[in-house]
Amino acid sequence: MKIVVAPDSYKGSVSALGVAQAMERGIQRVFPEANVRKIPIADGGEGTVEALITATHGTLRQQEVSGPLGNRVMANWGILGDGQTAVIEMAAASGLPLLTPEQRNPRITTTYGTGELMRAALDAGLRRIIIGIGGSATNDGGAGMARALGARFIASDGHELPDGGAALARLKSIDLSGLDPRLSDSQITVACDVDNPLCGPRGASAVFGPQKGATPEIVAELDAALGHFASIAQKSTGRAAAELSGAGAAGGLGAGLMFFTPARLKPGVDIVLDAVDFAGVVEGASFVITGEGRTDFQTAFGKAPVGVAKVAKRFDIPVFCLSGGLGDGAENVLAQGIDAVMSICDRPLTLEACMSTGGALIESASERLCRIVNAVRPA
Repeated sequence: MKIVVAPDSYKGSVSALGVAQAMERGIQRVFPEANVRKIPIADGGEGTVEALITATHGTLRQQEVSGPLGNRVMANWGILGDGQTAVIEMAAASGLPLLTPEQRNPRITTTYGTGELMRAALDAGLRRIIIGIGGSATNDGGAGMARALGARFIASDGHELPDGGAALARLKSIDLSGLDPRLSDSQITVACDVDNPLCGPRGASAVFGPQKGATPEIVAELDAALGHFASIAQKSTGRAAAELSGAGAAGGLGAGLMFFTPARLKPGVDIVLDAVDFAGVVEGASFVITGEGRTDFQTAFGKAPVGVAKVAKRFDIPVFCLSGGLGDGAENVLAQGIDAVMSICDRPLTLEACMSTGGALIESASERLCRIVNAVRPA
């Protein structure tokens, strides 16, 4: 019997690899002889580097870069098992978890460190780069990233703009003469799990700004600044990126990557599943177990468990989803290829208790699920 476990991380509790290992332990209590294939996955946010490095037997690297407020931080990135593809999480350099709630300020945070990670990959001789852009602390339209790669953003007084989204309101021109020429022959794939445009009521500032510390007044300021930035960036690059799906991801980094690099945006889970040849792994499996920290109406829009299910259903393989919690609309995933969704909680628990014992709960839930499967499968 082959069983595939392909979970996302339970954010703040258990990594995707840790979840897969807990699922395997639960499965082996019921099916000790099963061939359990562990494929930790991600959708472009936290865990993307780990998932791809683990699944492809790649190597992990570290680079000191600028954090969201310009302080130096150590950021992980990786090289896939093919030895030719870099994988980067923008959150490792420019992410919200790097700041305390009191430090959050999208008017001044920068994606400069993300650009430094891209430059490190280019310096390593890599011309294929996968970038996960979930979990940002920024709202600078990717200007910081572009600066780290050689672009210059000039204010009306002739000086270079300071970091941050608010400064973009003073942008006069963009000088691309120093942009790293290695980008032109690079293949950059952006793992993105949202479809927001850059500006407007569904844009980067309005939708994601508040969680980064923006008040309604700051949201309006940043939205106007990004609109101004987009107008000048389009004139400078000849590319119209502001209205494209995903342009508003990561505080506009999606747009910045499309403006200043030959990037293509793609659903994050699809990138991960393609990179690990998930279709080849899942073929012939008896069933698949996936999971995530919380399943609700958003999951059905293409988050990791649904991406897993769509591939498994090509082979008519049952898919079960074990989640840390179930929210409104969780049942919507049943129309997206998932056959059953369950919470890992087996009794009333506080959120803190659930998160602190996540591994044990996942293991126990996997065992319960397998006992049900064992009871009803043909003799």
